[in-house]
Amino acid sequence: MNLESFQLADHNQRLLDAHRRKLAYWTDAVADAERVIQKLIDFQIAIPSWALGTGGTRFGRFGGGGEPRTLDEKMADVGLLHALNRASGAISLHIPWDIPQDAEATRQTAAHYGLRFDAVNSNTFQDQPDQALSYKFGSLQHVDPAVRRQAIEHNIEVIRHGVALGSKALTVWLSDGSCFPGQLNFRKAFSRTLESLQEIYAALPADWKLFVEYKAFEPNFYSMTVGDWGSSFLYASKLGPQAYTLVDLGHHLPNANIEQIVATLLMEEKLGGFHFNDSKYGDDDLTAGSIKPYQLFLIFNELVDGMDARDMNHATDLGWMIDASHNVKDPLEDLLQSVEAIQIAYAQALLVDRTALEEAREANDVVRAQEILQDAFRTDVRPIVAEARLRAGGALQPLNLYRSLDTRTHLIRERGLKTVATGL
Repeated sequence: MNLESFQLADHNQRLLDAHRRKLAYWTDAVADAERVIQKLIDFQIAIPSWALGTGGTRFGRFGGGGEPRTLDEKMADVGLLHALNRASGAISLHIPWDIPQDAEATRQTAAHYGLRFDAVNSNTFQDQPDQALSYKFGSLQHVDPAVRRQAIEHNIEVIRHGVALGSKALTVWLSDGSCFPGQLNFRKAFSRTLESLQEIYAALPADWKLFVEYKAFEPNFYSMTVGDWGSSFLYASKLGPQAYTLVDLGHHLPNANIEQIVATLLMEEKLGGFHFNDSKYGDDDLTAGSIKPYQLFLIFNELVDGMDARDMNHATDLGWMIDASHNVKDPLEDLLQSVEAIQIAYAQALLVDRTALEEAREANDVVRAQEILQDAFRTDVRPIVAEARLRAGGALQPLNLYRSLDTRTHLIRERGLKTVATGL
């Protein structure tokens, strides 16, 4: 379904007067408003191809209908999101779920929707129908060299697909690990994984990045071979300057201080990017900002501070991507909510008085430091987020417009009620 220009114009016209009243405070009283708005316009958040269908759990999946059946339909869905919010201008593909049959045609379709291709993602955590050897006991760590070779070749194939699409990064997430004590030699598993990653790293084009993702648990519940940020950092450091740690917000044990992890990785120049989501208990893959919005703000506070300290470009020097796929929401509505929550946290972090914060820290004024951060967090930045969307050509209220157009019903009519997105 395409968003027609008159639908967007009518929507914005109805809301414009109320929006201008809300925005007046910012334009009249906040000297920094224009800088924040421009940074929001520049900031793009990639949408993963697997998040466009209804997710589920190991107990069941309840499809919502109208799911994209092909890569072209997935690009159409991301194109619709981008037309609504003008902040979702990239798509991240998972191979082999979304193998482009004609790379040039796929690039042209993406360009039609104003999209580029973000990091491509390999998959050695599932056995595919035509796969010769199983990953039941691991992939890059496997005791059998033939299984490791199969996993290495798959990652190199993913790089080739990414090159054809214009991507510049490969994300490697490994489910490798063990379920029971004694099952695995930890040292050998680490060494075999490193040797496998070194072969993949050697296949990277000179202008590419390799993101090493980590996860504390699941599907293995005794050990994960890349189980925390320290393991990922160690791999990335050993691999070389093109390798970085990828932080998924759900891939930590409960109450982990993710903002401190982010600050350390930035300081060491090994933070590659993010998979945004939210969680209550573990890797819940919930809508970003729905459970712990203050934590999301604190993470962005460290990001803004650390990136500015290194004179980094906020929009392009790190990879920004959502990794969520919930089982009770319309996936497109969920993604619209996530993107806006990320933008809000980013805008709030841009408002922090960093000079005053450092003065409070140097004076050990704990109360003042807390007040400075909470003052920014409690600021309603939604008017300037909406203004950034408006100036970029998007909707003042994307979710409102999506619903008023009855978009999901139209998608069900086009695609059917029982469709299932690839990979789910």
